[in-house]
Amino acid sequence: MKKRLSIKKPLSYHVLLTLFVVFTLIISSSAFASSMRLYNGKPAKYVFFFIGDGMGIPQRTAAENYVEKRLIVDTFPAQGITTTHAADRFITGSAASATALGCGQKTNIGVIGMTPNQQSVKSVAHLAKEKGMKVGIISSVSIDHATPAAFYAHVPKRSQYYDIAVQLSESGFDFFGGGGLKDTTDKKKKSNNYRGDALALIKKAGYNIVTNKADFMALKKRDGKVLAWNAWLQDGKAMPYKMDMTEKDITLTQFTSKAIEMLDNSKGFFLMVEGGKIDWACHANDATASIINTIAFDEAVKVAVNFARKKPNDTLIVITGDHECGGLTLGFAGTKYATNFDILSHQKVSFQKFTDEIFKKFKGKGNSTFNDIKPLITRYFGLRFKGDANDGLVLQDYQVKMLEDAFVQSMAGKKVSSKDPVTALLYGGYEPLTVTITHVLNNKAGLAWTSYKHTGVPVTTSAMGLGEEIFNGYYDNTDVAKKIMAVMGIAPKVYFSLKGDTMKLAANH
Repeated sequence: MKKRLSIKKPLSYHVLLTLFVVFTLIISSSAFASSMRLYNGKPAKYVFFFIGDGMGIPQRTAAENYVEKRLIVDTFPAQGITTTHAADRFITGSAASATALGCGQKTNIGVIGMTPNQQSVKSVAHLAKEKGMKVGIISSVSIDHATPAAFYAHVPKRSQYYDIAVQLSESGFDFFGGGGLKDTTDKKKKSNNYRGDALALIKKAGYNIVTNKADFMALKKRDGKVLAWNAWLQDGKAMPYKMDMTEKDITLTQFTSKAIEMLDNSKGFFLMVEGGKIDWACHANDATASIINTIAFDEAVKVAVNFARKKPNDTLIVITGDHECGGLTLGFAGTKYATNFDILSHQKVSFQKFTDEIFKKFKGKGNSTFNDIKPLITRYFGLRFKGDANDGLVLQDYQVKMLEDAFVQSMAGKKVSSKDPVTALLYGGYEPLTVTITHVLNNKAGLAWTSYKHTGVPVTTSAMGLGEEIFNGYYDNTDVAKKIMAVMGIAPKVYFSLKGDTMKLAANH
């Protein structure tokens, strides 16, 4: 008699179903990774990563309508939508978003180049350097600010500017350009490991420090590693707003061009360029300054596009924003469906220059009245207090009242408190008259703002060149870094840094 085979504990329907679901999820996640993150083609030799800080979809669209033509970034063949939340907050900050974009790691607000539990992670710039590529970092704000810092530094708090500057000296990166350094001597006592003047450490590390345009434009490859900043740093050690620049200033386009010249070599390069003052203008609700800086950012992208046309089989260009800022809306209740972006062209200076130079000088004259300031408002913003021409620039009675009230606040000489809900909503901590002028001008153009801070709306990510197709679709900001890694020929994942003085420095906090 044949022995019957039997299974003592047959697999139940539920167990089989569970195994099937798990197997399906594994296959699905693998397919997702393959289609969304992985790239199996030729690795890119030249990688450009442009980040418009605060540049959401409204900022790009406003700039296009202002110039009445498509921005170069919006002509790229690949266009994706990217979510921006931080690990611990829906509305992100620049440190957390830059860590996500640069390292593929979600982290908490204020943390740079580290996980939420403060474990250091490598950026795509670090990985490029390990591959033997040269690396450049450019920003129109201070080079130790959150976005550029996330590509070379690791600190629990973005305000640790001294430690960030020290880590710049240790990075080994080849080119830094744009704004200056905020704290090279630890004057704010943020460090637990003071090691002397950070600028001296940067020089000791072999960096050629350049701070004027003539010397900058004369730089050659033989000059080696470079840290360069514009001679005039307008606010917060940042480059001036583009609309305030003169021929003496180095533009973002010129920084980008020089970086390419200095970095180009047989092993390739990685270059990150941040348009940081798009964000700063949006914080202050200055649409004109934001738009003109967005256009300047687009002009810097054009330099990379021209490079890519010469080396199309070796280049990847990626453009994104780290978050939207200001809650810019392309529409205003007071104008209904009407928009007139040309009205913005009557603004001649940024809110910053008007506040720091023009209005400050006005206030210093003594007992000035609102009637005394009217000619300056007309001269620098185009707004008129009476007139027959129906060109949209004549102020309505309620707008004049807004300006008069703000003028009283400004002349009182008290800093507007963010704790006062009324003044906080009206002025956001900025100079009351200046921000009210830009609000009125923006409203007349058909634009409005909902915040003086960041918002949580997704941003656009654009790409052209090798692997461009994997940047289509809807994905998180951490995926941007992993996609870039993939096109660089690196496994797309979060890489950790466990060695070196830089990591010890970060761990001491």
